[in-house]
Amino acid sequence: MVLVSRGVYAWGSSKVVRKFEDIPETYVYVQQALWFAMKEYNKASKDKYTFKVVQVLKSQEQVTDSLDYLLEVKIARNMCKKFSGENENCLLPQDPKMQKMFLCTFIVASKPWKFELTMLKKQCKDI
Repeated sequence: MVLVSRGVYAWGSSKVVRKFEDIPETYVYVQQALWFAMKEYNKASKDKYTFKVVQVLKSQEQVTDSLDYLLEVKIARNMCKKFSGENENCLLPQDPKMQKMFLCTFIVASKPWKFELTMLKKQCKDI
């Protein structure tokens, strides 16, 4: 419910200063938004393994009362278990039965001046 109301505010009544424009995936705030999106995805996932971004297909930024990042990514299950604490250096499974991949769209609102990140949209489909 919080995400829906925040999303309506961001795309509805909030003044859009600059609409979504392409931005390099290497940009520091895009990387921060990707990290946050995957942290939230893995926290909500019922899978016992974590997922990580394997390809960034699109990264865009919109300026409203926050910096909104639209991220289209391919994510894949890796070999690290969810609560192992290890996520950065996890290998992808070689066993085809263990492989799982999704195409996801995330929109993350960032207010770096307040150290705030909020997930506005999380939509994934099997690929």
